[in-house]
Parts: sequence; structure tokens; C-alpha cells
Amino acid sequence: MPRHLIFSYLSLIIAAAAMREGNFRMREGAPFKIALFADLHFGEDAWTEWGPIQDFNSMGVMSIVLDDEQPDFVVYLGDVITANNIMIANASLYWDQALSPTRARGIPWSTIFGNHDDAPFEWPLDWFSQAGIPQLSCPRGSDCSFRGTTRLELMRNEIERNSLSFSTDGQRNLWPSVSNYVLKLSSTSNARDPVALMYFLDSGGGSYPEIISNAQVKWFQEKSREINPHSRVPEIIFWHIPSKAYEKVAIGAQCVGSIFWESVAAQEAEMGMMKALEKRDSVKAVFVGHNHGLDWCCPHRKMWLCFARHTGYGGYGNWARGARVLEIKQQPFSLRSWIRMEDGSTHSEVVLSS
Repeated sequence: MPRHLIFSYLSLIIAAAAMREGNFRMREGAPFKIALFADLHFGEDAWTEWGPIQDFNSMGVMSIVLDDEQPDFVVYLGDVITANNIMIANASLYWDQALSPTRARGIPWSTIFGNHDDAPFEWPLDWFSQAGIPQLSCPRGSDCSFRGTTRLELMRNEIERNSLSFSTDGQRNLWPSVSNYVLKLSSTSNARDPVALMYFLDSGGGSYPEIISNAQVKWFQEKSREINPHSRVPEIIFWHIPSKAYEKVAIGAQCVGSIFWESVAAQEAEMGMMKALEKRDSVKAVFVGHNHGLDWCCPHRKMWLCFARHTGYGGYGNWARGARVLEIKQQPFSLRSWIRMEDGSTHSEVVLSS
């Protein structure tokens, strides 16, 4: 085998091993850039002319952001699909479509679940006849099923079909919560030298309550003590539905953003996750989606609480679409963020840590 092919083969083996360990590395001499795609809502009103057009437009937003920013990594921040509008047996077809702009560019990604991703099907009122019996509206050639596709099925299909996916179905003892895992960003010089730790948590909704449970809090506490016992490595947190702490900081004068057009729709209850984060000086920022009319970052204790930007044309609201971008620098460590819009402009730059 030619030498260049041997090196390519070995590089693929090393990369695959790193992915299995939830570990990836910064590029030499460059910051690490992450794009957050929030609330895409693929499959919404799938039986209408409007639905597929919105999905096409969402693909365009993601493509513009990816081409303008050229990120090293992408986070799908929940509500990837609107499952309560999807009647086909396998909603993973829509999930896969949402991933396709990132996959086509060879960019690795991870996903977490939102409240719509496995929500039960809701019968449209205009399907009902005078007799009160809904008229089935199934796409030609499709296998229709109104039971929906479970979180676990969606996650397994993503992982099995995509070598670039860093997602995982998480700890079995946290069921029905699925997407709970941690990824390590390592330095350019040493794979064992972490620059940052990124935690992903399932904030519920759909098939179970909109909370981060006590079990998840305990998992985070144990995991963070195991891999970052002295809180020396910066930690970044991602989930979909904002905690109740977001309600309190939203009126702060130090908030940085461009849209403040609705009240925070928080989780149903606070089960201790924010208290656990507040005790760790290493936690720099929390990023959520869910509220389409909010894109701000506000300081809270020693961390920042941030919304992404509504990326998808599915979902409520007519605000301009875009994506939050994060930039991590290694020495000295810094975390910077801004919003990249569909029209190519940027705004709301904020330094979240230095």
C-alpha cells in the first residue's frame, strides 16, 4: 500500500478512536469554532405546501452560516423536528435532512433533544369530517404511523448512520432522558490535555416532563468530579429548555442581544441543576434554545446564561433567522460569542470568559 494511503488510513483510525472516546482536538494555531442550530422544526405541517418550503429555507440558513463561519463543530440544540406534525413511521427521515448541510461539508456535530422532537402526533382540525372521523392524509408511497418515533430510536438512527456524529444516547439509568453526555476538547499538542469540557443534557418535553431531573443533576455532579475534580478545566453547558434562572436574569442591564420579544418559557421545575452549576467556578456559560424571540446572553453569578438564535423557518415567529457562534481560544483560554444572520451580517458579540 502506498505510504500516503497508509497515513490516511491511520488518520481515520485515530479519528474514529477519538470520536468513540468523546474527544476531539483544536487545530494548530486556530481557535475552535462552534455553530449552534436551534429550533429547526423540520417536518412541521408536512402535509401542506408550506411545510417543505420552510425546510428548504432552513437548509439555506444553515448552509449560509456554515459557509460564512466554517465552524469546526456544530451543535443541534433541540427541536430539530416537529414530531407532532410528522405522520410517517420513521421521523428520522426528517432528522437526517436537518443534519445534511453539516454532514455534506464534513463537519462533525452533536445533538440534544427538545420538547418537539418526540411529541405525539396532533391531528389537524381540518382533517376531521362531519362525522368526526379524521381523513388520513398520508404521503404517497410512505408508511404512515401516528405513534411517532421515540427519542431512543432517533438517537440510535443518527449514530448508526453517521460517522461524523458525536451524539450518544447517554446513561441508561437516566431514562427516559436520552441525550446526556460530555465531550472533551483537547489541546493541539496533547490529546490528554483538555481545553474545555462540553456537557449536553436532555431538558425533557415531548414524551416526559420539561425538567432536568434529580438523576441528571447527580450524574453531572459525579461526572464533573470524575473528569474535572479541581474545576481547573472550563466547562460549557448545552440543553434546550431554559431553567427558571433565565427568568430572573432577563431584566439585567448587562444583557447582550438583539431580540427580547417574549417572556422566558422555562422548565416546569428547578430540580437542582442550576445550584450544581453555580457551585463550580469552571462553568462559564449555559446555552439553550426553545424561545424563538430571544437571542441574548446575560451574566448570572460567575457564568453567563445565553439563548441561541432561531435558525429554522419552522416554528412560531417571523424574526430574522440566524445562528449563535462560539469561539474557544486555548492560551489563554477565552470564550467569545456572536450571532451570524442569514443575510451574512453579525451582531451581539460578547466575551463570556477570558
